[in-house]
Amino acid sequence: MNPRQALVGAGTLLLGAGIVAGATQISADAGYGGVGPNFLPWVVGLALIVCGGFLVREAATGGFRALYDEGGGDDAPADWVAFAWMTAGILLNALLITTVGFILSCALCFLLAECGLRHAQGRLSFSPAALLKSAAIGIAVSAPVYWMFTKALAINLPGLTDTGWL
Repeated sequence: MNPRQALVGAGTLLLGAGIVAGATQISADAGYGGVGPNFLPWVVGLALIVCGGFLVREAATGGFRALYDEGGGDDAPADWVAFAWMTAGILLNALLITTVGFILSCALCFLLAECGLRHAQGRLSFSPAALLKSAAIGIAVSAPVYWMFTKALAINLPGLTDTGWL
């Protein structure tokens, strides 16, 4: 068993357990959409527990095999530039969400995370077409999430306008 890989699985299990424990402290009163505010934390917490269990099982039965199939292994150097792109996306999302709204801040987070992933693959492109495509995908993913929370679940998320649609 690779202890570092088992630690990742155990950490995922603990994170899931922490989220589930926090979900028990949230009111279960059903809202407009028929589910309460504790529904999503329960789903995320239980999903993390399941994923953590699979990660621990994988570590115990030979490790994360895909790392070795691709030749990466544990000796592959960290890609700090890709990490910086993704960190910038998360921090800018947190910084701008109340200013530009949920949809645009999440689209920016998606764009910067994709830049980080593409940098790690050696395929980073700053062409306007590539950036526009990434931004459009980010909007296409974040807009329905925003509408589901604000319209179906009656959970207020920061918007760009007061209409509830942006």
